[in-house]
Amino acid sequence: MNFSIQDFSMDFFSLKGKVAIVTGGNTGLGQGYALALAKAGADLFIVTHGTNWDETRKLIEDEGRKVEFYKADLSKKESIPGIFDKCMELYGRLDILVNNAGTIRRAPITEYRDEDWEYIINTNLNSIYHLSQRAAKIMIKQGSGKIINIASMLSFQGGKFVPPYTASKHGVAGLTKAFANELADKNIQINAIAPGYIVTKNTEAIRNDESRNNEILSRIPAGKWGYPFDVMGTVVFLASRASDYINGHILAVDGGWLVR
Repeated sequence: MNFSIQDFSMDFFSLKGKVAIVTGGNTGLGQGYALALAKAGADLFIVTHGTNWDETRKLIEDEGRKVEFYKADLSKKESIPGIFDKCMELYGRLDILVNNAGTIRRAPITEYRDEDWEYIINTNLNSIYHLSQRAAKIMIKQGSGKIINIASMLSFQGGKFVPPYTASKHGVAGLTKAFANELADKNIQINAIAPGYIVTKNTEAIRNDESRNNEILSRIPAGKWGYPFDVMGTVVFLASRASDYINGHILAVDGGWLVR
């Protein structure tokens, strides 16, 4: 369908009537993604590893949106089908999948344990493949959909002491491109957000290390750490009609870290 510039509307950014699954959407950046989608009008189905979701429930319900929570261990493949069964039972559709859940464990490469490698690859990469594959089957039938993966600065760089995390985040970038190649002509857009250094509980130890904190700040052209607030608009954009011609892209939200 051809559109003229007069057809553009700010309603293209609205997510009213949409249903979104957000993995790890009860804390940190995931909570920001979930709340942003709710503020744009979407109802939420949030997959969590624990049950600490009361704060997130209140934030979303205060926006007048529906939210349901589902406890699952994404490192286990067998836990994934139930996510989609329950979401479809409750909402009857799926428009947006945000693959946010992930984990990290640090150790020198010569001391890295096999079990830690396997757990992180299963959680950060294998689960995204299986979640996206399941979501794609639903979205193909519906005729539209958005899959938003969460990449990292370590989708572009090597890092230190985190070999499986780096491998998994490089893999997330690759999966984003591979899924886009196969699903773009089915009106399904698959993109990724690569957050830079963001103020969350996970980065608290680094920020409290004066030397490391100064090293990071000296590399960021913006001269400051980001906040979950800074990625909320990005997830709404990639989940909305406004980004329908963007596919297979890794969008860095990093204050300029990668260009320094």
